[in-house]
Parts: sequence; structure tokens; C-alpha cells
Amino acid sequence: HTMEMKDSGSVVLTAYHPHSPARIAGMEQSFVQDIPSGHSPTTRKSLPRCRRINRMLSNESTPPPAFSRSHSQASMDSTSMEDFWCEVESIKESSEDGAEEATLLEFKPADEGELEAEWLQDVGLSTLISGAEEEDGQALLSTLTRTQAAAVQKRYNTYTQTLRKKNKHTVRDVRDIFGTNDSSPTFETVPVSPVPSNGIQLPGQKAVWKSVSSNSCLDCGLDKGSPSVTEELSYEVSFSESIMVLPKIQDWPKNQRFKKEDSALPKFIVRKSRFGLTEVGDLSPEDMKKIRYLSLIELTAFYDALGVELKRNRVERVRGRENGLFGVPLTVLLENDQKKVPGIKVPLIFQKLLLKLEETGLETEGILRVPGSASRVKNLHQELEAKFYEDTFDWDQVRNNDAAGLLKMFIRELPSPLFTVEYLPAFITLVEKISKIKLQLQALHLLIMLLPEANRDTAKAFLQFLKKVVANEGKNKMSLWNVSMIVAPNLFIYKGKRANQQEMQAAATTAHIVRLLIRYQDILWTVPSFLISQVRKMNEAAMNNSKRQLMFDKGVRKLLRRKTMERERPERPEGAVTFPPYLQSDIPEGVIRVYAPLHSKVSMAIQLNSQTKAKDILARFHCENSHGSAQNMRGQIQSLHEIGGNIGQHCLDPDAYMLDVYRANPQAEWVIKPKAS
Repeated sequence: HTMEMKDSGSVVLTAYHPHSPARIAGMEQSFVQDIPSGHSPTTRKSLPRCRRINRMLSNESTPPPAFSRSHSQASMDSTSMEDFWCEVESIKESSEDGAEEATLLEFKPADEGELEAEWLQDVGLSTLISGAEEEDGQALLSTLTRTQAAAVQKRYNTYTQTLRKKNKHTVRDVRDIFGTNDSSPTFETVPVSPVPSNGIQLPGQKAVWKSVSSNSCLDCGLDKGSPSVTEELSYEVSFSESIMVLPKIQDWPKNQRFKKEDSALPKFIVRKSRFGLTEVGDLSPEDMKKIRYLSLIELTAFYDALGVELKRNRVERVRGRENGLFGVPLTVLLENDQKKVPGIKVPLIFQKLLLKLEETGLETEGILRVPGSASRVKNLHQELEAKFYEDTFDWDQVRNNDAAGLLKMFIRELPSPLFTVEYLPAFITLVEKISKIKLQLQALHLLIMLLPEANRDTAKAFLQFLKKVVANEGKNKMSLWNVSMIVAPNLFIYKGKRANQQEMQAAATTAHIVRLLIRYQDILWTVPSFLISQVRKMNEAAMNNSKRQLMFDKGVRKLLRRKTMERERPERPEGAVTFPPYLQSDIPEGVIRVYAPLHSKVSMAIQLNSQTKAKDILARFHCENSHGSAQNMRGQIQSLHEIGGNIGQHCLDPDAYMLDVYRANPQAEWVIKPKAS
């Protein structure tokens, strides 16, 4: 089977709108009529009900469909999409049965300039709107690459032109903000030369970086039908900067086809740099907030470079339930759960449903696809709401297909979708407007970095479970494509409402997105090193700003006294690095003091050489403490953390070369402690 992708103009996915059943019936007919009557997947328990619904739909006297299969945005052989449409019917039935409460999201129309103003606020540049001299905003601007700066400038120019038209108030000229005299102002940007992964380009040091062109591929010599291409991904240079030739939209294949077989997806490799790899949970929340700002700027620059519009939905804030399990915002659930289990990152009910299915359901044939009993699921839902937090709910009574039904219901009933309403159109666009899977993956990567923390952590737990389902395909008969088709309508489109035309066109598109999320999740939850490098620069700029401010605030008298003292003191050479007191006094260059509060030997000075890795330091401490009594460490995996200096907190990859990390952040402290779970 192959999937055809056709470009028929822009599509805006307007999630969760109500639509008239009469119009929808005709639309559904255009898909279901193509299902061959003789097609009968083996052991498909839900097929008779789907067939019955399909026959009823095709016999209704409705106007001809608004679009035909051949013109759909992402049409595909209908037999391979059958699971998708049966899942849609299952969702529709559960909502009509009253088992689910649908929350209708209100979409706000955007006035001219409002989208740009919201964008500037979302990327942490509200300083450009308010006119306040905010240090974080100035620090952020100082770290931008050429393409990122162009993306900011484009939005800021549109915003200021709109304000001038409306004559609301005097608008700051872009030249005043960015200190340029040119009539066509440009930002002062970071040079685009490659930098070491997680660090700063040091004076006189050449970056160790090997360029990998998108065409460079390795023939793995596998059988036909298996991935024949292994492509290397680079995190060293921003994605938008690495698009050398601007593609024209009309150059995209008009009739893009991709196979639904799992083997059709290429194999991507991310090489570890000398700084190792950084996962999402390895950075402090403060640094991840900056990663989100930079990711939105980078995503916008990336779409600009590809000539694709980055669409966003504007949604009135939706108030979910304040207590309970289903239909409660993730942040509220986590606040309640953290009172029981401090530091928890994924709601307890969601964890328990995943655990139940992992323990007993991974080998169940048709798991996720074969629906449970609607009445049983409804009763279990009510019982869970009453008994879950009292720990009196009997999980042994729950059948696997019913547990899968509850899991999907939990996702559908979230007041705001797991992948956020704002960016649903961007997810759809990345497949419909971007043809190369590598570019789709880069856009998807930035969208994952953009997600709120609770959404990103919950999505990761869900995708890890789905990966285990696919790994058991031999027993459960659920391939990657099967799982993707079942999960897509629950994640992206339906929320107790019938689909509209555009959503139905996006059916195969959303299934492909889920497929990418499952297959490449380990890559997608790794923080691109060029963003970490920018966060370091941003923190350094903010520190320099605050030092200047501090000096100014101490008053003229102290300033004069200090100036007098400085005149008497010999001047430091320009570019000299300031070390913390303990480094200045007794520790020479290339030696770090590592603290391990949970070990019996709590600190050690370690001489670094070019081959010292983080895991070598951990092994040294372990060896030194193996004779001591480190009772409180048992069962906890210890990691080396880089704290302070130009990063908030960074849990280091065991394979990170420490001399490189030390040189990128000489003012950091080095602490061995358990990794945040």
C-alpha cells in the first residue's frame, strides 16, 4: 500500500468544532465507499459493527460529498486507513453514549498585529512590546543566529506597522532597540560558524565538527523493503541555518507517496559530540524555559526558510475540572498528585493505566484497536473517579481492552489536547507542506521542545508505552502503522465531536505524525546542542548585564572608592576568565573539585585530561567509597551535574569529555547526586 500526499493549498486544522451530522455523513461516505467488501483482516472483532455503520452511511440520501478521495490532502488506500475510521466511529459512539463530556474550545479571531504581539510574548520578547529594558529579552536577542534574527525582525516589523496604522501609541523604532543606524535595520547576530555542541566557541580553538549533507547516506546492504538509508543528524548548527538552498513550494513533489510499511522510514543516527547528549530532563526548569523561547524562534525561522507559513490557533483559555481524574488539566492533576508523591512528572492515573497495560496487555491481540465494552468502560470510569485516590480500586477486575479504552478516553478528555491546541496546525503543516522526512523530523523536534513541561513528560510516557506495543507485534498483531492509525484520532482531531472536512483530509497525515513520534522518540526528546549553546550565551549575557546593574546601583560613593582601588591594583589582561575563589586559590588549570554529598568521601580534586569522561569521575568516587558506608546511596543511580556558571543545572552524559565541558563553563560547580527522575 502507498500513501499519496497532494498539495492542494493551505489547510488549517480547526480542532474540536461542532458540525452538522448531515454534512458529515456525506463526507464519511466518500471514504467508506472505497473499502472493498471482500477485505477481511483476521481476528478483527470490531469489524462487523464498522461494516454495519458503513452500509448505513452509504445508503443515506445525502448530497454528493464536498470533496472526492482523489483530491484529499493526504489520501491513501482506504483499506490501510480502515482502522482509523473504525476508531473514529468508536469515539463517536462513546461520546453519544454520554460516557465522555466534551469540552468545546472557543477560537478567537485574530486582529491584525495581534498574532505578532502574542508571538513576541511567547518567545520571551515582551520587552519589544512594553518598551521596558528587560535583561532577559536583551540577553536573548544577543544570542540569535542570522535566520532567527530575521524571523524576529519580520514579526516585529509587522507588529509596529500595524500599531502605526492604528495610532495607538508611539512605537519604538527598531533601530533604537537593536542599536543600528541603517534604514533597513538588522540585529547583531551570533556568527553561524559551527560551535562545539553544548558549549561556547573558545578563542583560538577550532570547533570539532563534521558537516553531514542531507544527501549523504550509507547503504546498509539490507534486503529490499528494509531501511536502505542511514542518515546522520547534526545538532551542532541550527536547523534553519543548515537549509542552504531555499526550496520553492512548487518544487515539492505534487504527488508525494510514502509507504505505510514500517521499514519505509529511514534510520537516523545522532553522533555524540564531546559534550555527549542532553535529554529533556537533564536541564533545570529555568534553562528549559529558555529552550522553549529559542525553539519557537528557531521553528519560525525554519518554516520561513522553507517558505511555509507557521499557523497557530488562538484559543480562549479553557477551564477544566478542578478535581477528579478525567477532564482535568494536566497541571492541576500534577499539583494534586505531587502532594502525595513529590516531584512526580506524569499524572498517577495515567501512570497506573500504562502500568496495567504493560504488565498484562502488551501481548493481547488487537490491543488498542479492539474496543472494550462501552458499558464496562463507563462503569470503570465512574468507579475510578470515586476510588482511585483512596487506593480501594480493584485493578485485577479490569480487562486489557477496557484499560486501553480508559487510556484513550483520558487523552481525549483532556481540556486541552496533549500536543496543545495552539500548535496543532503546525504539526499538520509539517507533513502536508514539507516533503523530506528529515526536515519533517527537525520541525517535529522543535515542536516537542515547545511543549509545556507537563504535556511533554506525559507524551513521552505514552510514546514509550506505544513503542513497547509495537515491539510485541508478533503476539498482538499491532504494527507501527496500525498503532499510529488508532492513536491519531485520539491525539489530534476528535474530542467527542464529529470531524469536519479538513480534519478528515488530515487523517493519513496525523497517522504519519504519530508514526514519526513513536519511531524517533529518542531523538525528539534530546535537546539540540545548538540550543544549549545559545542558552549558555544567554545566561552569560544576563550575568554581565546584572553585574553592570549591580555596580551602578551601589551608588556614586562606593563606585568612586572602587575606582580608586582599581587604579592602585594592576589591571587584568583583557579576556581573562574569573574563577570562583576555591578555583583561584588552590586549584590549577584543568583541575576540578567534585562534590559528592551522599558519599562518605564528600569531595575530591580531579586532574582532567583530554580523555577524562564523566563516567570516569563517577567510577573514581565509587572506587574510593566502596570500602566506606554509603548506605543512603543504595538503589540510586548517581550522575555528575554541572551547576551554575553559564547554566542553571545540567546532568551530564556519562560519555561527556570533562575538559571540554569545563572549558565551556569554567565557573561551574561539579556535584555527584541522583539524576532527577
